[in-house]
Amino acid sequence: MSTHTRMRKQLNRQKGFTLIEIAIVLVIIGLLLGGVLKGQELINTARVRALNNSVDGITAAWFSFQDRYRSFPGDYLTARAVVNLPKVTAGGNGDGQVLTPAERGLAWVHLQAAGYITGGYTNNAASIADADLYVCSTVLCPDNGFGSGMVIAHGKVQYDSVAATVSAHELITGQGVPVDVLAELDRKVDDGVAGAGLMQIGLGGTTWTTAMAAACVSLVGTVNEYQLQTPSDNCAAVFRNF
Repeated sequence: MSTHTRMRKQLNRQKGFTLIEIAIVLVIIGLLLGGVLKGQELINTARVRALNNSVDGITAAWFSFQDRYRSFPGDYLTARAVVNLPKVTAGGNGDGQVLTPAERGLAWVHLQAAGYITGGYTNNAASIADADLYVCSTVLCPDNGFGSGMVIAHGKVQYDSVAATVSAHELITGQGVPVDVLAELDRKVDDGVAGAGLMQIGLGGTTWTTAMAAACVSLVGTVNEYQLQTPSDNCAAVFRNF
């Protein structure tokens, strides 16, 4: 057999993939991509559920404390708190508002002492300043699941602050929450709009700034929707009258 004939046979044997082989590869790639996307969806669903459970747990604790002691945690008068709450050495002024930095810190101490939450908040002198509403240390505040503490405060720090003409108690999730997690949770528990309803994007402040808050929303007409086209992973939400 000539050298030329042998080379032609070798070339014939080195043809590309068949259509069946290509189809199999594409199917495998599709399955892998589908698995990755499904995995991301499951992770996001778990995050939403965990944050929702945290909010529900704090809400239940808040109202249970109020029903039992006829006062808000943190605002509970010192004279009564030191008698009725184990290991508690301080309380609030009893004006019906968790308003001062000291009362914000005591809210978690009182809830834990009453047995409604856990977490080791034993520092009765702890306080949460205005600058820390979105970035409270998880030593002083319950972890939101994304590295920041959750805060109870009396005010109007939700994004649509103009509509909030009256201050009220609000639960602030703290920063670091992906916007898609907040959007999905809002659809489940409220109206699904970032700048309206009882759950909204936070207004921003000293540490978690107004610019960071603005990156989580997109103005559609006259309504601020969740910004999901270029999603931020550093957002915070506020639950009003929780």
